[in-house]
Amino acid sequence: METKKTIKSFQDLEVYQRLYKLMLIILKEIVPKLPDEEKYDLKNQMRRCSKAGPALLAEGFAKRYQKRSWWKYLEDTIGECNEMIHHLSVCRDVYNKYIDSKLCQKLIDEYDIANKQVYHLQQGWRNFHDKRNEK
Repeated sequence: METKKTIKSFQDLEVYQRLYKLMLIILKEIVPKLPDEEKYDLKNQMRRCSKAGPALLAEGFAKRYQKRSWWKYLEDTIGECNEMIHHLSVCRDVYNKYIDSKLCQKLIDEYDIANKQVYHLQQGWRNFHDKRNEK
């Protein structure tokens, strides 16, 4: 039987840990290899977007007992994951002479998993809030 971990901090969320690791890979292995012509476009967008997902979870966690506020942060995190999937697809399909296409695909798959984790987190908190309201 699987035991659930106690979540005391946003850093305990598996999805936060995944997105933080992905951010590090994007910032260290993808962005620096993009061509200079993308300095103010794709490089900048990927820097900001890769940081946004974990930051939204960190900020939103403080409002986890406010259903609408927490839900909005989770929705925005899904949006950032989708945006990163798009940016990585561009890297894979347009800039494959600079960046390893297999790495891009692996990261796309990881962001897809993160999306699913956020969705499940939403469902879990929905159930939590519904149970609280029944009391």
